[in-house]
Amino acid sequence: MSAPEPKISPERPVIRQLDEAAINRIAAGEVVERPASAVKELVENALDAGARRIEVAIADGGKTLIRVTDDGHGIAADDLPLALARHATSKIDGSDLLNILSFGFRGEALPSLGAVGRLTVTSRVAGAEAAELRVAGGAMGPVRPAALSRGTVVELRDLFFATPARLKFLRSDRAEAQAITDTVKRLAMAAPDTGIVLRDVSGGGEGRVVFRADPETGDLFDALAGRLARVLGTEFVDNAVRIEAEREGMRLTGYAALPTYSRGAAVAQYLFVNGRPVRDKLLVGALRAAYADFLSRDRHPAAALFLDCDPVRVDVNVHPAKAEVRFREPGVARGLIVSALRHALAEAGHRASSTVAGETLGAFRPEPVGGARVYQMDRPSAGALRAATAAQAPAFAETAAPWARVEVPEPEGDAGLAERPLGAARAQVHENYIIAQTADGMVIVDQHAAHERLVYERLKRQVAENGVASQALLIPEIVDLSAAEAARLLEMADELARLGLEIEPFGAGAVAVRATPAVLGQVDARAMLGDILDELADLGQSASVQARIEAVLSRVACHGSVRSGRQMRAEEMNALLREMEATPHSGQCNHGRPTYVELKLADIERLFGRR
Repeated sequence: MSAPEPKISPERPVIRQLDEAAINRIAAGEVVERPASAVKELVENALDAGARRIEVAIADGGKTLIRVTDDGHGIAADDLPLALARHATSKIDGSDLLNILSFGFRGEALPSLGAVGRLTVTSRVAGAEAAELRVAGGAMGPVRPAALSRGTVVELRDLFFATPARLKFLRSDRAEAQAITDTVKRLAMAAPDTGIVLRDVSGGGEGRVVFRADPETGDLFDALAGRLARVLGTEFVDNAVRIEAEREGMRLTGYAALPTYSRGAAVAQYLFVNGRPVRDKLLVGALRAAYADFLSRDRHPAAALFLDCDPVRVDVNVHPAKAEVRFREPGVARGLIVSALRHALAEAGHRASSTVAGETLGAFRPEPVGGARVYQMDRPSAGALRAATAAQAPAFAETAAPWARVEVPEPEGDAGLAERPLGAARAQVHENYIIAQTADGMVIVDQHAAHERLVYERLKRQVAENGVASQALLIPEIVDLSAAEAARLLEMADELARLGLEIEPFGAGAVAVRATPAVLGQVDARAMLGDILDELADLGQSASVQARIEAVLSRVACHGSVRSGRQMRAEEMNALLREMEATPHSGQCNHGRPTYVELKLADIERLFGRR
């Protein structure tokens, strides 16, 4: 006996019109997923109202209380009932759903919150008295007089009390509070000129300040740098490069961290489109592609990027939460991000993140000191140091290990080398690490990692200048595809040919592979084309062949570079340092690890208790 089909009823189903309360609760499920979603909608409303100071107060992870106070232009008493009606908004007139200039425009946030919680809106516009309106579970009360100096206060209590099943899907108070903090920080980055405070008032009273960002002043980049330092920490700003580029009417600004300041997870990637925080697969893929040549697969870049364009070129009405966008020209957006980041990272030259030195200093373990500290004299003068060195030189030359017998340049040249960013080579230790003296400290270089990056960059330049050689197949390989897939590949045939992969049509729904990149050796053409099609479907653009070629060049560079264990002469070490200074990206190896560590003299003296 077969089981009954639950979706098939013996009686004819009746179509019913849902009541307003049910409609609002269903809509709320799309707009308000958790307390952080409510905070996002309310803070965005405050920003749209021109607020310059916003305070967010939460209790129990936002489950029992969310209160957002702003100093914006407010809502007139007569407009309060309309503001809490579905699809009522002051931000668009409905004639153009593409030219969106505000955060909100759907008119769903306030009625959705009122449908699932106890909502109170108190507001005052200039030249009028304050008024208050309450909604509980979708039931709206009358407009009442209230006391408020300016702006708007929106208070949401007992979120999801009207839909208790939703409460079961919320996480712990701590997890929900952390999600709210992340949301507030993203919005704070989008509005550097607005002060935002987040308080946790779970214990009653004033509570504790979880996050505070005062309004920033100055030009675009100064204000943004100040806000990013407050949100992400000064360490991020100190180790990031400034991004400013424009292409075909799209403008990209922000900051991107050096590859050596990478993360173990994609937790420090903040992307904004026309000031709106988004989580877009296309933009994340472009960010990853820009760093693909500098980071291993288990490391992730850190960046805060702001993409601005004409609103009609991007659709923000993809999802009620408005966290997803769709570009009219996705290739332009992706190409702008990749090229701008690569150019900025190249301009950073050999620079490595300052955190490398901090981690190095933290790894030092000074010997325990017993008894009273013996205070030494101040640092001797440069002349005294030279005299002491000259006096000790003969004995040192007779007893030093072979790796330490370097040919020291003449004093004039030596002084000049020490003034260079990576200084003058002094010694080689363990046949792998070069010790160089700079004007204000010292540098330790991993000779193999550094030379590997130099060789790799040289090989890439040669490929870019001369193209990728192709290897013709004796018998072309025929790959059967769908008609759409074949057409998609053939559209980019010229681009693939520049990379050494030559394809041509072979009947309906098939392509013939006539040549493959010689540097790759024997390849599975069918699998390669499959990877290209997957990337085209996912990102709208493919870098599969380029990535494979660069991976081979990286391996060639690894095997062709100075190996660990090789003794180097002073001139060789200095030549390596000079080439590092002149080569972009030489601050990290092909896997994103630092190629050198710089220690300032003040840090070294601190290790020995001199400071």
